[in-house]
Amino acid sequence: MAEPGTGRSADSSPAGPGASAAARLPAGLAARLGAAGLDPAATLGLVRSALAEDLAGGVDVTTRATIPPAARGRADLVARTRGVVAGIPVAELVLWAVSQPDPVRSVALTDDGDAAAAGQSLLSVAGRIEPILTAERTALNLLCHLSGIATLTRSWVDAVAGTGAQIRDTRKTLPGLRALEKYAVRCGGGVNHRMSLADAALIKDNHVAAAGSVAAAFAAVTASATGLPVEVECDTLAQVAEAVAAGAELILLDNFAIPQLAEAVRLAAGRARLEASGGLTLASARAVAETGVDYLAVGALTHSAAALDIGLDLVPAG
Repeated sequence: MAEPGTGRSADSSPAGPGASAAARLPAGLAARLGAAGLDPAATLGLVRSALAEDLAGGVDVTTRATIPPAARGRADLVARTRGVVAGIPVAELVLWAVSQPDPVRSVALTDDGDAAAAGQSLLSVAGRIEPILTAERTALNLLCHLSGIATLTRSWVDAVAGTGAQIRDTRKTLPGLRALEKYAVRCGGGVNHRMSLADAALIKDNHVAAAGSVAAAFAAVTASATGLPVEVECDTLAQVAEAVAAGAELILLDNFAIPQLAEAVRLAAGRARLEASGGLTLASARAVAETGVDYLAVGALTHSAAALDIGLDLVPAG
């Protein structure tokens, strides 16, 4: 798993005329975003969209009225409750974008994927106070949301520890935030399912109904989507047997009870990887994993994670 927070300063670097904003990113920050599997230019575009929404074409009228433009200081982003951190370089990117052309300096005090204690400082920023306060809510919205996903994911990962099963996410993500949310899942120790409809095939019940059978749908997809991973959703044990016989290497077991999951594992006999999905709870996660399935698909990781409580505190001078 990428560990983008390194404790190094994210200073600005000069750029020649006509250089894109992404090309002008601090080298260390761009490298940490890239190491996290996040495209710096795309992430910067998302950040600018979020900032445009918050500023609505104007300025931060409260900060402008109360903070002298030249006032400088330091602030820390602090975890109010314990959890798993995700999104430190994204928060740094927000602060960098708002503070141009006199960028703040940011120092990551923890790595994404680390467990943070209540009261622990996660990121320290120094520079003009006005852009720091203007960026506060946008930076925290992203950092709190992503850390909440990582924290929830870690709880599921811990619940199945030692069973051999892995926790996987789904495409139930907020529009525009998929790359960030799936990164947060990785920070929590989970693994990603497909990022889009184009990079893997998942044959669901409607595809089976249209094709006439599991075997027919599988044959059609494998003939068309050559070289791509193909997963088959099954609602019954009979469909599992059909999918295995057709050569499916990955089977999604939709809303199977625990005894059915165990029987599906017996039927597959190692010829296909199995993914439990539907109706899963944290309380039942270990029992599901102990049936021998390879994955637990948990849409709640991204669509229902509560934000981790993180705040920004100005540090008194002296």
